[in-house]
Amino acid sequence: MTNYSAPLKDMSFLLNHVADSRGFDQIEHFSDYDTALVSAVLGEASKFAGEVLSPLNQSGDVEGCHFNDGAVTTPQGWIDAYQQFCDNGWLGLALPEEYGGQSLPRFIAAAVHEMWLSANLSFVMFQALTQGAAEILLTARDDRLKQRYLEKLVTGEWATCMSLTEPGAGSDLGNIRTRAVLQADGTYLIRGQKIYITYGEHDLTKNIVHLVLAKTPDSPPGAKGVSLFIVPKYKVGESGQCGELNDVRCVSIEHKTGLHGSPTCSISYGDEGGATGELVGAENRGLEYMFILMNEARLSTGQQGVAIGEMGYQRALEYSLERTQGRDALTGETNVLIARHPDVKRMLMGLRAQVTALRALSYQIASRLDLAEVESQDRAAHLRFVALMTPIFKAFSTESGNLMAGTTIQIFGGMGFVEETGVAQLMRDIRVTTIYEGTTGIQANDLVFRKVQGDQGEALKELMTDIETDFAKYIALEIAGCEKEMLAQMIAVLKESTEFILQQGKAGRETLLCGAVNFLELMGIACCSWMMMRTAVAAYEQKEHSSDTAYLNNLIALSRFYFAHFTPKVLALHKSVITAEAGIQDYQIEE
Repeated sequence: MTNYSAPLKDMSFLLNHVADSRGFDQIEHFSDYDTALVSAVLGEASKFAGEVLSPLNQSGDVEGCHFNDGAVTTPQGWIDAYQQFCDNGWLGLALPEEYGGQSLPRFIAAAVHEMWLSANLSFVMFQALTQGAAEILLTARDDRLKQRYLEKLVTGEWATCMSLTEPGAGSDLGNIRTRAVLQADGTYLIRGQKIYITYGEHDLTKNIVHLVLAKTPDSPPGAKGVSLFIVPKYKVGESGQCGELNDVRCVSIEHKTGLHGSPTCSISYGDEGGATGELVGAENRGLEYMFILMNEARLSTGQQGVAIGEMGYQRALEYSLERTQGRDALTGETNVLIARHPDVKRMLMGLRAQVTALRALSYQIASRLDLAEVESQDRAAHLRFVALMTPIFKAFSTESGNLMAGTTIQIFGGMGFVEETGVAQLMRDIRVTTIYEGTTGIQANDLVFRKVQGDQGEALKELMTDIETDFAKYIALEIAGCEKEMLAQMIAVLKESTEFILQQGKAGRETLLCGAVNFLELMGIACCSWMMMRTAVAAYEQKEHSSDTAYLNNLIALSRFYFAHFTPKVLALHKSVITAEAGIQDYQIEE
C-alpha cells in the first residue's frame, strides 16, 4: 500500500480553468495569487500530505486514541505531526495575517484541505473547527475575546472544539439542558454534559477552547433561547495566559467504527460547582453564531467525501494495474490486468468522474466565497449560492463518498474486505460523515424548506441560469453527442422539481418531507453534471494551447461518461420527488 499522492494535475486544471477561481489573478484583490504561486503552495502541501500525514494514517487507525482518568493520548506521531503542521502555517492558511494566519484565498485553502483529508482524515479533523471558531470570534466583534483567544487558535498554540450534542437531545439543539448562570464578574458558570465532541480532549495542545451551547435561566424556550459560550480547559487571564484548570472533564471517549485516530469525547462541565465560561456575542444568539462554524464544518465534511473517493481511486487504480486475472473480452488473452476488464474500467472511471465533479464543485463554492469578499455588488448573489450549495455538497458528497468506498472494495474483490490492503479503513472512516454536522435528512430538509422555499427559489433559479449558460457552451462544441438530449432533460426536470416544491407551500409539508432526500440527490447529480460540462468545455478549449492532448481528451471522455452513467438518474429522482408520499401514510410501523 503506497502513501497518498496529491492529484496536482487535476487540482490545478480545475482551479485554473473550471471553477470561478479562473482569472482571479486579473482581479486586483487576488492579483498576487497567480498560477505560479498556487502551484507552489499546492506542491508544498502535497509533500507534507504524502510524506508526513499519510504514513500515520494506517498506524493511527490501528493504534487509536487512549483514555486514562480523563486524559486522552493521541496515536504515536500525532504530536510531532501537529507541531509541524502549525509551524508550517497550514492551520491558518485562509485566516487573517494579523492573527497569525496567511490570508490566502479560500479556493487555494480548499485544495490544500482536501489533501489533508485524503492523507489522514482522522488527524486533520480539527482544522475546520479552528477555521469556524476564528470566524465566529471575528463575526461577534468582541475585541476582548479576539485579543485573548484568536491568535492562539489561528497559530495552533491552542485547539478548539464544538460542543453541541447532548444525551437525549441529539440534533434538536433547542432541547439542550446545559445551563449558564451569570456571575457578578460577568462570567458564567456552565453545568451540563455534551457527547460526540471531536477533539474535545487530547494531548496536542495545552489548552482547548470549548465552544459550548447552553441556556440561561430566563432564556426563551426552544432554539431561540440558546447562547454560545467560550469554556477553556484552562482558565485564561486578562493577559491571555493559561491559569488554573477549569471545571471541564472528559469522562470517556467513543469506541468507533472508524476514525480511530480522532478522539470523540463525552465532556462534563461543572462537576465541581461550575465551569467558567464567557458569553460570545449576545445572549440567545448562540445558534446564529454556531452556524458560522457549522457551515464551515459542513463544507469541510463534504470535502471528506471527495478525499475518500480520491484515496479509493488511487488505491484501486494501483491494484488494478498489478492484479492479473481472467480473459480479455476482445483479444482472448488470458491472465490479463483486471484494469482491462470493461466492468473494472467502468468502476475506475466512475470513481474518477465522481471525484472530479465533486472536487470542481468544492472549488466553485470556495471561489464564490472569495468573490463575496471583493464584489460588493454581487455579494448577496454569491452568498445565496454558497448557502444553497452547503446542504447539497455536504450530504451528496458524503453519500457519494460512502458509495465510492464500496466501489473501491469491489475492485479489490475479496482482498478489499481484509484489513491488510487498507481500503476497508476507507469504508469505516467515511461512514459517519453522512451523520455528523447534520444527517442527510436534516440537510435535505434545510435545502427544501429554508433554501428553496425560504427565498421562493431565487438562489436555485440563479443556479439554473448558470447551468443553462454552460449547457449552451457545451452543446455548441463538436464533442457533444447523444448526451445533449439527456442534459436538456436534466435541466427541464430540475425546473419542474423546483416548481413542484414551491407550489406545495406549507400545505404540502408532509409530501416534501418524504421526498426531500430524493430532491437533494437530484440536485447533487445536476450540480455535478454542470461541473462536468464546464470541465469538458475547458478541456476542449485548452487543446489549442496544450501539447497534453491525451490528458485533455481523457477529461472530455470522463465528462461524457458521467453524463451517460450518472446524469440519467435525475429523471427517476424527479419522479420519486413527486410521488414520494405514496404508501408512507398507509404503512403502519409494527411494534
